[in-house]
Amino acid sequence: MVGAQGSDGRSPKELARHHTIRSMVSSIPIKYVSLFILMIQNSALVLTMRYSRTRPGIPYLTSAVVVLAEMLKLIVSTSVHLYNQYKEHTGSPAGSNSALNELRPSPSGWFSLSGFIKEVFSVQSGFLKICIPAILYTLQNNLQLVAASQLDAATFQVTYQGKILTTALLSVALLRQQLCRRKWASLLFLTIGVAAVQVGPALRDAGKSEQTGSRLVGFVSVAVSCVLSGLAGVYFELVLKRSATSLWIRNIQLSAASLIIASFGDYIWDGRAIRENGFFQGFTPSAVATILLSACGGLIVAVVVKYADNIMKGFATSLSVILSTIVSVMLFDFQATIFFLEGASLVFLATYLYSVPEQPHPSEQEHSNQDLEAKLSNEVYIYEDGRRSASDSVNESEQHDIDLEET
Repeated sequence: MVGAQGSDGRSPKELARHHTIRSMVSSIPIKYVSLFILMIQNSALVLTMRYSRTRPGIPYLTSAVVVLAEMLKLIVSTSVHLYNQYKEHTGSPAGSNSALNELRPSPSGWFSLSGFIKEVFSVQSGFLKICIPAILYTLQNNLQLVAASQLDAATFQVTYQGKILTTALLSVALLRQQLCRRKWASLLFLTIGVAAVQVGPALRDAGKSEQTGSRLVGFVSVAVSCVLSGLAGVYFELVLKRSATSLWIRNIQLSAASLIIASFGDYIWDGRAIRENGFFQGFTPSAVATILLSACGGLIVAVVVKYADNIMKGFATSLSVILSTIVSVMLFDFQATIFFLEGASLVFLATYLYSVPEQPHPSEQEHSNQDLEAKLSNEVYIYEDGRRSASDSVNESEQHDIDLEET
């Protein structure tokens, strides 16, 4: 005898299995999903950038990639926001009758250009607040270039990992985030581990270029860059979490501000090259893939900062360094060193230590138990016959009134 099938032709067992899988997937918090996607995206971006920049021929302009990535983020964020607005204005519950459908607003009046500009770019919308992290990120990137030109590669890679600790310090100072000693130790292990992973390739490439800059200027630049990196990330998290504005509106604002700054930088630094060989010089499919991955990364970071925090984002990006290095061994004949093995071990240890749930202090646990006992002692229990339990704090007059109501 053939069992009953669903409307799509699947058996009850298949439908039950599909429902179980969907329930398991939907039960995973969005912050862990976004962190995992960010780790994969970062690894893919590093590998794609390496492949696209090492191909023979005219190299593409990195400033052009930044501009196009910000433009793509702006287009995607605006499209999603407008689509959500359209659904909110014209949507109706599924299965509603024709009479209710006639009462829906007309689709023709759901969009207003002046309303959109006021909602996104006015002072009241918080656009000027979003310009602050965009400017900070721009200053940080420029200081990175200064530090990289003044310090040897190994020193720069190690000292720049200080941004992990500056982000944690600023999260505690500005967001009032509480970190126990174990989590501080895990952040220290993470910093040392990522620095060890990246110092191997840096030492290998150190002999290929001579250091001609000032180490003092380099150290000051990398220190300020670490502070700006943490400040920009924590400030963006503060704006996202302490306002009711849509995440997509914040993405539009950040993309628009970054696009203006990136376009200005593109004109200043690469204006001559653009006039000679064009804006799209050296573009290949791998360059386009780099743009797509970079734009996706910007959108994912906003979700991570919204539903997780900048410290967990640091862990995801650190794990992506390990993952991209492992893939590089297979694809680019990269030689793993003892620094990589030791650094990877420290990163995994740090991730484990940070993810272990905190145990409540004995005094806090005792206080919580006392509160629970006090709450239970004040509970009112009513039996099926309407009488309250003798353990409740009910005076004789209240019990007498209950007896009279029963009679």
